[in-house]
Amino acid sequence: MHSTLYGLDAGLHRRLVDSLYIEAMVMADEARAYFDKAGAEDREALEPLDRIMFSCESLKVTTRLMHVIAWLLAQRAWQRGEIDSEVLADKRFRLGEASASEADAICHFPFAARSLIDGSADLYERVARFEARILAGRTRASGDEFGPAQALIDRLAQSL
Repeated sequence: MHSTLYGLDAGLHRRLVDSLYIEAMVMADEARAYFDKAGAEDREALEPLDRIMFSCESLKVTTRLMHVIAWLLAQRAWQRGEIDSEVLADKRFRLGEASASEADAICHFPFAARSLIDGSADLYERVARFEARILAGRTRASGDEFGPAQALIDRLAQSL
């Protein structure tokens, strides 16, 4: 077992990854259940343009969650020694980009939809901060110069 990942204690890393993974899987299951059943009924009650927006938002939720889950699975592979830190640093193992939702576009959606949209965005942002913390540690470990912007990223990551 690795002792650190760019300055982050392996035990803390494992607990964070495990906690976020459980949260992501539960949310993915809730999103699937909602958008396949109750969400379909909620969608039909909307105006035609809003139905399109609703469908787009369900795809955004799914995309956010799949990016998060993929990133967390890569972290778990590192924990198990299946990939090393150098491989994990490759861009293909970074958190994928996900489109943000516009508050004014979803404000009249049903509560359950808004909760899933907001929850997936919050989870994605927390994982992005976690990743930023790891990347900041890698930058320091490699001896690269970093300035005030990196210090701000570090402070934000610590608030996670």
